[in-house]
Amino acid sequence: MNPITGIQPKHEKALIDALNHLLADYHVYYQNLRGFHWNITGPGFFELHAHFEQLYTAAQLTIDELAERVLTLGGRPMHTMSAYLGNARIEEAPDHVTAEATVKAALQNIGRLLEREREIVLLASEADDEGTSDLITPLIAAQEKQAWMLNAYLGNK
Repeated sequence: MNPITGIQPKHEKALIDALNHLLADYHVYYQNLRGFHWNITGPGFFELHAHFEQLYTAAQLTIDELAERVLTLGGRPMHTMSAYLGNARIEEAPDHVTAEATVKAALQNIGRLLEREREIVLLASEADDEGTSDLITPLIAAQEKQAWMLNAYLGNK
């Protein structure tokens, strides 16, 4: 049993692996957002340039929290780009520059994060790991709201 968290070793490995995969997703998501922020052009530039900066700033904070949770559980967080790209479900975004293309890509990335986060919440529940659940659950709520807002930007319901 982990002396810090009280979590059984059989659950720790699965949680550490899942959190590291989410960490990989967040790094690719973060870099995609940076690219959208830097390269957006045309109508929607002003609001999306600022909005993508807000999103990547939040992602940067989440990255640190995820890495620290991996350490708390007794693991080692991934830290190389090759590890991120090899373990992420999110793919590097091509050179999107229009409002529609960047927002659609961000929505797709958020959908991948939500998939992974919901898997982690289930693992955490099975392990009685409230610490991980408390970290991930607010991310889900924030990303669902973000998806709603970005869909509204595109004129979707």
